[in-house]
Amino acid sequence: MVKITRSYPAPESLKMEAKKKEGSYSKPDVVARLKEDFHDKCYICEMKGLQDPQIEHLLPHKNGRWPDRKYDWENLFWACGHCNRVKSRRKYEEGILNCCQRDPEDAMVFHLRQEEVEVWPKSPEDREAVLTSELVEEVFNLENTGMRIVGSAVRTRLLQEEMNTLYKKLEAYRKNPGSKLIQRTLRALLKRDTAFAGFKRCYVRERAEQYPELQKYIA
Repeated sequence: MVKITRSYPAPESLKMEAKKKEGSYSKPDVVARLKEDFHDKCYICEMKGLQDPQIEHLLPHKNGRWPDRKYDWENLFWACGHCNRVKSRRKYEEGILNCCQRDPEDAMVFHLRQEEVEVWPKSPEDREAVLTSELVEEVFNLENTGMRIVGSAVRTRLLQEEMNTLYKKLEAYRKNPGSKLIQRTLRALLKRDTAFAGFKRCYVRERAEQYPELQKYIA
């Protein structure tokens, strides 16, 4: 999970749809803006190029119980179906970190340990970070249904592939630190708009002594 810059003003259709009895928060202008703002990545797992994108409400509207939330541009997020289903559990209804308002990298650390994803809050007193860490871990590790086993495995495999690409480029950089091409490649890999950027950026950040000159790419 990384910081997202939401564009403004809100899409025009939201104001009009909110006036209707059965309005829609997924008109083409909303979809296009969310896809672009979120770099076509699920804001929770950071898988890119979604085949099943969904518009997710950070705070649930409960089928109209809280109508203001349903069409609130600040409450609409770009997510994959797998993560949206995991987040629908009651414990995640309130208190998830808003990555458009707060930088998740300031609050959490993201690790891939072989085939297990581990996410920790930097402070155990930070309730938002604690709950959001649990959510991110679950979308990669939760295996309580057949479909979630598949969904979790797919995301973990793609994360492993992306991290392996980073490891190889870092190895090439160690052998040839003066290569401008390798530096440009690493800079591109560590951008927030890439897949699983939170994990890659954390890996380099935690190795600041080993890669001091790369820290400018994750500032």
